[in-house]
Amino acid sequence: MEIELLEKENTPENVIEHCKAVYRKAMKIAANFDNVDEDLIRKGALLHDIGRSKTHGITHAVVGAEIAERYDYSEDVVNIIERHIGAGITAEEAVKLGLPEKSYVPQTLEEKIVAHADNLISGTKEVDVDFVIEKWQRTIEDSDDNIERLKKLDDELIKAFEE
Repeated sequence: MEIELLEKENTPENVIEHCKAVYRKAMKIAANFDNVDEDLIRKGALLHDIGRSKTHGITHAVVGAEIAERYDYSEDVVNIIERHIGAGITAEEAVKLGLPEKSYVPQTLEEKIVAHADNLISGTKEVDVDFVIEKWQRTIEDSDDNIERLKKLDDELIKAFEE
């Protein structure tokens, strides 16, 4: 159903393929946890970039959340979509970026899993956290806080389960 919605909203094919890759990565991460809602992760991961059907700017998360609300998705799914950018955006950062002033930092385990799975997929290819850090250092002004949040997510969701 989510793929059909992406298509209905005229989401570019490369974005749909990216969403599928994020879903696969999210499910790999979710396998480490007993207390995770896999159906919620599936919906959130597949729809996390639906806002890219309208814009490729930073506002795609807010636009995507609005689209999901229009289709009566639960608040949990809407929150995943709205909070998936990077390792989250604080209310202060949101203002600087031209987003409505509120926190876009993932709160629930499912939100964190989808956001981090998105971080670890470049296009449709899996990348490691070091790749993401290097990319953010090149592309995000004052990236230190973002990178700290990224490392914290990686520690919680990935490193805690490595042997």
